[in-house]
Amino acid sequence: QVHLVESGGGVVQPGGSLTLSCAASGFTDFTFSDYAMNWYRQAPGRQREFVSAITRAGDSPIYGDSVKGRFTISRDNAKNEMYLRMHGLNLEDTGVYYCNAVRASGGYWGQGTPVTVSS
Repeated sequence: QVHLVESGGGVVQPGGSLTLSCAASGFTDFTFSDYAMNWYRQAPGRQREFVSAITRAGDSPIYGDSVKGRFTISRDNAKNEMYLRMHGLNLEDTGVYYCNAVRASGGYWGQGTPVTVSS
């Protein structure tokens, strides 16, 4: 059973920065590099929203329109980790951030890490 653990969330002022991490473990039939990885977020009272995606090899990142130019996704397959560097945070970035590992056969979710942007 693949286990994903997010970390790095916290409280930050508008315009600030945070870096989130997602640590993956529990691989049996496949390895971390066999999974495409995504970040999603969910603000209070709203549906879960796509933030960013990265391929198995760590290239061709994709970003949601609301975070383009401010967030950067990356991964380290040797460490079984994924990251999300966030700059220029604004109030609308507040929410719980989830990492998601995906293969054709299905996927896994972490428990999320909360990010609060507040002055």
